[in-house]
Amino acid sequence: MYKEIICHVYFRKSWKMYTSHEDIGYDFEDDPKDKKTLKPHPNIDSGWAWMVVLSSFFVHILIMGSQMALGVLNVEWLEEFHQSRGLTAWVSSLSMGITLIVGPFIGLFINTCGCRRTAIIGGLVNSLGWVLSAYAANVHYLFITFGVTAGFGSGMAYLPAVVMVGRYFQKRRALAQGLSTTGTGFGTFLMTVLLKYLCAEYGWRNAMFIQGAVSLNLCVCGALMRPLSPGKELNDDRGGKDPQMVPAQSPGSKSSGQLDGAEEKGGGPRNEETLGDLPAQVGQEKAGHGQNMGAFRVLKTASQLTRRVKKGFRAWYSGYFGAASLFTNRMFVAFVFWALFAYSSFVVPFIHLPEIVNLYNLSEQNDVFPLTSIIAIVHIFAKVILGVVADLPCISVWNVFLMANFTLVLSIFILPLVHTYAGLAVICALIGFSSGYFSLMPVVTEDLVGIEHLANAYGIIICANGISALLGPPFAGWIYDITEKYDFSFYICGLLYMVGILFLLIQPCIQIIEQSRKKYMDGSHV
Repeated sequence: MYKEIICHVYFRKSWKMYTSHEDIGYDFEDDPKDKKTLKPHPNIDSGWAWMVVLSSFFVHILIMGSQMALGVLNVEWLEEFHQSRGLTAWVSSLSMGITLIVGPFIGLFINTCGCRRTAIIGGLVNSLGWVLSAYAANVHYLFITFGVTAGFGSGMAYLPAVVMVGRYFQKRRALAQGLSTTGTGFGTFLMTVLLKYLCAEYGWRNAMFIQGAVSLNLCVCGALMRPLSPGKELNDDRGGKDPQMVPAQSPGSKSSGQLDGAEEKGGGPRNEETLGDLPAQVGQEKAGHGQNMGAFRVLKTASQLTRRVKKGFRAWYSGYFGAASLFTNRMFVAFVFWALFAYSSFVVPFIHLPEIVNLYNLSEQNDVFPLTSIIAIVHIFAKVILGVVADLPCISVWNVFLMANFTLVLSIFILPLVHTYAGLAVICALIGFSSGYFSLMPVVTEDLVGIEHLANAYGIIICANGISALLGPPFAGWIYDITEKYDFSFYICGLLYMVGILFLLIQPCIQIIEQSRKKYMDGSHV
C-alpha cells in the first residue's frame, strides 16, 4: 500500500518534470499563422530584431557575395579543365539560378521545421558543396557538387534570412531589409579579395575547401534566427498550474500523515522492515519508470515531428494549389511576371559594360575606377536610403518601388547612347541607385500577401528572379551574335523590363477606372 502511494507520487512528479522539459525543449514554433498573436512581442522593431538583421547581413555576405565573386574561380576552372567558356560559365550560373529557383520548395521546409533549422541545414549543405567541389575531376562534376549541392544549400539559408527580418519588423521593415541586403555589396568586395588571395596562396582546390569551412558560419547565422513564439513562458506557466498535479499531491500528503500516525501508534517490527525496504524498491521503480519515460519521450518526439510535417505540407500546398492559393491574388501574379523580366535587365549591364568600355577606348579610365564598381558602391547606399524613405509614414512603399523601376529602365535605354566615361559613370550611378529597390521586394511582397504567406510568396518571387538570371545573359549574348551590336541588347532588355512594369500597372489602372465609374454612377443617380 505504502509502496504504491510513494511510487504514484514519484511518477506524478517525474511526469510533471518531463512535461515541462519536453514542451520547452521542443519550443521551436515560428509558424507564420501565429504572427497575429505575436505583434505585441517586445522584440518587434527592437531588441533581438537587430541581431536578426545582423544575421541576415552575414548570410548575404556569405551567399550572395560568394556568388558575385565566382568570376575568380571561373578563370581557374578554365585553366584546369580546358573546357569552353560557355560550358564552364554554367557552373556559376547553375549555382546562382538554383539558389533562387528552389525558393518555393524552401518554403515547404520553413513551414515544416521553421526558419532557424532550415538555415542551419542550409549552411551544412552549402559547406558540403564547397568541400566536395575541391575534389572535382571535370566541369560536369562541378555541375552536381557546386551548381546543385552548394546552390541548394544557399537557397535554404537565403530565404529564411529574408523571411525572419520581415517577421521581426513592422514599422522599419524597409530599413531593416535594406541594411541586411547591403551584405551583398560588401560580400562582393570581401569574397573577391578572399578568393583571389586563397587561390594565389593555396590553389583553387584548397581555396574551395577553406571557403567550405567559412560557409559553416551560415549555421551560426541560422542559430541567431530565434523564433518569436513566446511558447517557453506559456509552458512554464502551464507547468506550474498543471491541473493533473492537484489530485496527485493531495493523496500524497494525506498518506504521509497516515504513515506517521501508524509509526507512532504501532511502532512494530513489521512496519520498520517495510520502511527499511522502501528505498531499494523505490530505486527499482525509478529505473523502470526511467526506461518507460525514455520510450515515451521518443514516441512523443516522433509524433510531434509527424504532425509538424503534415501541418507544414498542408500550409505549403494550400498556399500554392488550395482554395486560398497565392495565385488567386491578381496583384501577386502580376508581381511574379514583373520578376521574370526584371532581374535579367539588371544583370545585362554587368556583362556588357567591360566590352563597351573597350569599344569606346575607355579602358585606361575604367581601370582607375571600374564602372561596375560604381554600380556596386551606389547600390549599397541606395538600399539603405530607399529603405529609410519607404518607411516614412507619408510615403507609400509601392510608389517608391515603381519610381525606382522607372528610373532603372530609363537608365538602361540611355546607356548605349553615351560614349564618354563621365556620362557612363553618371548612368551607372543611376543604375546602382535605382536597383536599390531589391531591398523593397520583401516589403512589397508582404504588403500583397500578408506576413503569414511571406515565405511561400517570396519563394515564388526569387524563383522567377532565378529563371530570369539563368536565361537573361544567354539571351543578351544571342542578340549580340545576331546584330553584332551591344545597343540592341540594352534596348530589347529595356523593352522586356517595360512589359514587366506594365503588369504591375494593370491592376491599379483597373481599380482607378472602376472607382471613377462608381463615382460617376453615384453622381448620376443623385
